[in-house]
Amino acid sequence: STAFMRPASQNHLFSKISLITKIIATGFFWARIAAFGVARESMTTTALKARKEFGKTLASDIAHRLRNEIVTCQLKPNESLKFDALRLSFGASFTTLREALTLLAAEGLVVAEEQRGYKVAPVTLDDLSDLTHARILIEVDLIRRSIENGDDDWEIRVISSLHRLAKIEERAPENYPVNVEWKSAHRQFHEALVSASGSPTLLAVRNSLFDRAERYRNLSALFRPHPRDK
Repeated sequence: STAFMRPASQNHLFSKISLITKIIATGFFWARIAAFGVARESMTTTALKARKEFGKTLASDIAHRLRNEIVTCQLKPNESLKFDALRLSFGASFTTLREALTLLAAEGLVVAEEQRGYKVAPVTLDDLSDLTHARILIEVDLIRRSIENGDDDWEIRVISSLHRLAKIEERAPENYPVNVEWKSAHRQFHEALVSASGSPTLLAVRNSLFDRAERYRNLSALFRPHPRDK
């Protein structure tokens, strides 16, 4: 009733103010929607980048992460790799997970079971013996090639990586086999030794064998009462 008592010009002013208020409120609403969309897209992009941190594809990234868990014995020998659990862990499709597991099966870290999926490869004395002999054949040949082809930069890489390894062992003489820093330096030293070989094919085989041997070394370190002599 009060509105009818106001002059027409005042009612017109109030109508304009009401309209402007609605426009502003609507603008804020869509601005919030747009901001939420941008934030969501940014979060999604960041998540995808994180999931692909270690590989060019999601499958290779998952293979890298699983490889690390197998080599470090977080996943035990003969442990079943169930697709439902892997999908929850990695947020990947069945096809992507199968691709990742196929890569690991080709490396000898995973075994495909007919009609039962996949499991972590078992550990046996026969496998360790065969693996050791294969590593000797390939590593000796790669080191020989590196000595023949190596220049000053190669020699510096070998010496510096060995020096770093020795320093880590001095700081932690009792626990170095399970020390993450030592594991990284240990791998880098072995990679430096063969880095001038000039054979990408043999290096790829050597890297796969090294991962398999590293799993045995990590497994042994879990049960070894005292550090072994080197």
